Amino acid sequence: MTMEKVAEKVWKEMLKDHSGEWGMDIDHWDWVPGVGVIALLSYYETTQQHEVLDYLLSWVEKNKKKALGNTVINSVAPFAIFPKLYRLTNEPWFRNESLRVAEWMVSEAPRTRELAFEHTVTENAEFAEQVWADTIFMAVLFLARTAALVGSTKYAEEALQQVLIHLRVLQDEQTGVLFHGWNCNSGDHMSAARWTRANGWIAAAVPLIVEQISPLIAIPSELQERYSRLIAGLLSFQQADGLWSTVMDQPEFYHEVSGSAGIGYGVWKAMDIGLIENDARYDAAAQRVVQAVSSYISEEGIVGGVSGGTPVMESIAAYQEIAIYPTLYGQGLVLMLLSESLRRQKAGSPQTQS
Repeated sequence: MTMEKVAEKVWKEMLKDHSGEWGMDIDHWDWVPGVGVIALLSYYETTQQHEVLDYLLSWVEKNKKKALGNTVINSVAPFAIFPKLYRLTNEPWFRNESLRVAEWMVSEAPRTRELAFEHTVTENAEFAEQVWADTIFMAVLFLARTAALVGSTKYAEEALQQVLIHLRVLQDEQTGVLFHGWNCNSGDHMSAARWTRANGWIAAAVPLIVEQISPLIAIPSELQERYSRLIAGLLSFQQADGLWSTVMDQPEFYHEVSGSAGIGYGVWKAMDIGLIENDARYDAAAQRVVQAVSSYISEEGIVGGVSGGTPVMESIAAYQEIAIYPTLYGQGLVLMLLSESLRRQKAGSPQTQS
């Protein structure tokens, strides 16, 4: 089966009726469908398939009322498609909603004492004074896209500040990779898990954010240096099959597809925008992810090997106990990886150097 066909099966599976399945039900407003629609937009930008754009517009119309009164950091994710939808449709509502949510983020969203956006969620749970890697993909990506849409240096500077804060508090100085979370109260990384999907969220989101805000503000060398260290560290933990263990420094733990796909996508995207050098080693690492991930996709287009929703766990061992089942974020991160691979094939991959 060609990669084009595989990608088509993956996105079409996302559109099916999965009512009652937390991981696959796209018709609600939260981070899980948010990652799904972000990925569908990425796929549309690569393929220009109008069926995908039509679906995204209909999805917003069907689900937009569910966003009312539901504004927390994790539920910002679906809004990340709004700036592009405004550009495609010239419908003022998309721009106005983007501005409304961006203003809430910079003015009202709860912050930790270190000024990071506190990781607030729709579930009945609080993570006071906690910084999670997830926030960069779920919320800061939207803010960066809105900054680019309206030419706001204020939003761009906030997006940059959030990326830097998250990298500073989460990056392991020894290995360069990221811990899942940081507790500002206790001043530690809690269970100190080098969780793969946490790294995948930031690996994928940072180059997308930099691409949006760099025309508006200067990107400090610290960001590029930290991101380069992150990618170099990640490659040191890539397993022989091309994936990463769900906790990457625990090679005996199960190998996890969604986080691995996010890392592979991030490597390619960062190379594309010059955030990391065009290096043959990086390209080969991303190619290995594509090959590995492809073996986890069923004939129906269901992505396997994806760990369930994961808060910062109480121990490293507890990450190994997270159940594996299909999810929209698994489908989505894989679709983003496949879309980038298809885009590079069409454009012709840039020359790399050893």
